This record gives sequence, structure tokens and C-alpha cells, in this order.
Amino acid sequence: MANKIIIDIFKEKKAEDFTAALASPDSKAGSGSAAAYMAAMGNALVERVAKSCLEKDEGNERLEYIVRNAEILRSYMVNLIDENIKAKRPISRARKEGGAREIEASIQTASCIEAEIVNMAKPTLEFIEELSALCAEEYKHTLQEAAELIMTSCRVSQSVILFYAALSTDDTYRYVTRRENEIFLSEREDLYASISEKLK
Repeated sequence: MANKIIIDIFKEKKAEDFTAALASPDSKAGSGSAAAYMAAMGNALVERVAKSCLEKDEGNERLEYIVRNAEILRSYMVNLIDENIKAKRPISRARKEGGAREIEASIQTASCIEAEIVNMAKPTLEFIEELSALCAEEYKHTLQEAAELIMTSCRVSQSVILFYAALSTDDTYRYVTRRENEIFLSEREDLYASISEKLK
């Protein structure tokens, strides 16, 4: 009789449960899930600041748009915590039981999940930059901290993607993945630097 596969749904669990899982060598929760968690927290702070601005400028459609989309991004990142875990399982199985083709397929799928964290960081950082000109002075530090969380999530995701790429036997895939990540991260670093300058 096959062993029953137990899948934890971390988006429904407490931070204590999630961090305990990260600390366990037997857990499938890993750095990618941690990056998604950080991105969710960064979007939560953006949502918070946008709501504070909206309280003083009720009916502002642009602020309503930022609130709505920050909430969507926050929820999406929470979902990616578990999607990361699900995507890791086929990699572990392929490395134990499969061949090169199975490994390639599994790492490309998992890399796409990580890439979403990096991709979705751009609109979040753009919201932060926009809010930096609108929020009260007391909230500027919150925006800076949101930017820090988002950038850290990007850097962690990039590290995970490069780890996956190193498992590939395809030289072209490894090169393209590394180069793409350098470009994407550089774009977000530039945006982050602009935000930090405005929030001084």
C-alpha cells in the first residue's frame, strides 16, 4: 500500500507553524516559500499606507486602485507560499527516480513560480514610489520597509532560480536563466534605489 501524501496548506496556518516548518529538515517548505511570505508582507504594508492616504483623500480613484491591487498581490503571494511547496515535490522525485528530461521539466515549472515573485515585485515597487509622494511623513518609513521586504524577496527568489538552473544539463538554459535574472533584478534594484532616494 502506497504511503499517504500529506500536504500542509500554509496559507491557512499561523506564522509559528510556517517558521517551524522552515526549520525542519524534513519539511518541503523552503526558501521560495519564505520569499513569497516576505512579498506578501511587503504588499500588506503597501496596502496599509494606501488605505491611510485614502482616509484623508476619500474617493481618490488612483488610491482605491492601489489598495485593490496591493490586496490582490498580497493574496497572490500568500498562494505562492503553497505553490512553491507543490512545485518542489516533482523536483525531489525526479532527482531520485527520473532522468534528465524529468528533472528539466520539474525545474522549469518550479522556476516559473519563483519568477512570479520577481515579476510581481515591479508593480509593487511602482506603487511604493507613487505613494512616497502622497503619504504622510509618518508613513514614509513603512514604505521604505515595504521596499526592503520586496527587494529581499526578489533576491531570495533569484537565488532559488539559479539553484534550480544549476541542476539543468542544458548549457543554454542555464545561461539564459542567469542572464534574464540579472536583467530583471537590475531593473528592480534601480527602482528600489529611486524609492530610497525619495524617502530620505
